[in-house]
Amino acid sequence: MATIKQKTLSKCASIQGTSLHTGQPVKLTIKPAEVNTGLRFRRVDLPDKPFIEASAANVQTVERATTLADGSVNVHTVEHILSALTGMGVDNAIIEMDANEPPICDGSAEPFVNLIKQAGIEEQDAPCAIWEIREPLTVENKNGSQIIILPDKQFRVSVTAVGPGGRITQYFSSVITPETYEKELSNARTFCFYEDIQPLLDKGLIQGGTLDNAIVIKGDQYICAGGLRHHNECARHKAMDLIGDLILNGRRIHGHVIAIMPGHGINTQMAAKLQKTYESMIALRPKPVVLPAGDAVLDTNEVLKLLPHRYPFLLVDRILGFEGDTKCTGQKNLTINELFFQGHFPGHPVMPGVLQVEAMAQVASILMLRIPENQGKIGYFMSCDKVKWRRPVVPGDVLIIETELTKMRGAIGVATGRCLVNGEVTCEAELKFMVQDA
Repeated sequence: MATIKQKTLSKCASIQGTSLHTGQPVKLTIKPAEVNTGLRFRRVDLPDKPFIEASAANVQTVERATTLADGSVNVHTVEHILSALTGMGVDNAIIEMDANEPPICDGSAEPFVNLIKQAGIEEQDAPCAIWEIREPLTVENKNGSQIIILPDKQFRVSVTAVGPGGRITQYFSSVITPETYEKELSNARTFCFYEDIQPLLDKGLIQGGTLDNAIVIKGDQYICAGGLRHHNECARHKAMDLIGDLILNGRRIHGHVIAIMPGHGINTQMAAKLQKTYESMIALRPKPVVLPAGDAVLDTNEVLKLLPHRYPFLLVDRILGFEGDTKCTGQKNLTINELFFQGHFPGHPVMPGVLQVEAMAQVASILMLRIPENQGKIGYFMSCDKVKWRRPVVPGDVLIIETELTKMRGAIGVATGRCLVNGEVTCEAELKFMVQDA
């Protein structure tokens, strides 16, 4: 329901270089993709040119890099290109490679940011649903690494990087937008400790590593080409890696990601937890469906599960139909036994107009509460505008309530609604809501 549109690339663009761990030459090409494609890798050097989805479910190994695999097909060290695409706001793209690992370039994401700018970014005709985190999520491991995601209206990352024995303790924090990503994170290079180099080489890793594409920390000295780019370059690089790993959950998020001693292992654990949590919410979500007139999509008992209202303030008997995720039609059968008829013009009973507005608000709330991140919450009526009452509603009428959600940004939603009897409009209004925890 977000008003932000999905984005893809305007055209293809390619870059060539040497891979960090395999040391092999590789050509990488980024290509536009259709809406809802997400980010996908393609091994064009293999028969049938198989795809691998950038998903936490496909994480295979996480030693010094994130490796994805689908069956026998894999891609290594995917975090930098995924980070660049995510940081620059690209939702849908195909990443083609003629080897199993992207080029390391200068050890940062900056060459990929430049590649994305070369390709151009364009909006697509589909909304981008951004998951706003509402409850804290935490993962930690026995090494003392920890990631917690707290509610926030923006995507914010705070990283504390700590080396062995407390060496090179650094901190970085920023709201992540395409502008801040390019300026603050993209040129931060990968790093390693001098004493780890030989063991990594013995394992067949960092075959393409040089001082032109990595920072080597020996004692308290930083050895690299051209000197440090930032006083906290290591923490910035960890934040850059974190963004690339977290997008493996499958969607953008709004939340404050606080990471202490992050690495690919715990990063991808959090991505998997995000993915599982979101899928659990989706499983609870009623399926959008439209049934023929007279058949209820949600009966009274199901309405009661979504709304906190109870008699005599429940003003929706059933939901007749949904149209996608933005429109909903409800029904209220009005009898002479309604409490408001007893005191509102007893000699000539009429349904109060404000209760028609309340009925529209309740149906609109059902639309809002079907959004995955709003599951289990309560919609509070904030205001109404452009209210018009057209004709009286009396006992025996069947009130049809039509609502359409026109805007949903974070916890605030706006909907239009109207009530009808026998096809004639009795009331219409524009409504504003806020969703909060129960």
